[in-house]
Amino acid sequence: MRVYVNQQAVEVLPGMTVRHALISAGLLDRLKAGQKAYDQWGNEVGLDGALAPEMKINVK
Repeated sequence: MRVYVNQQAVEVLPGMTVRHALISAGLLDRLKAGQKAYDQWGNEVGLDGALAPEMKINVK
């Protein structure tokens, strides 16, 4: 399943979480530094949140 993290395509398996997508994109450390993850509508998403195909996540 493909999701996008900061406009970068990331392949994850169905059932994986936002945390897995951020690890695959190499951005998990940014959250530890105080940044947050948001969906394409600007809603904050938790690390244990479910992913959907073609979901867009932004870390800022």
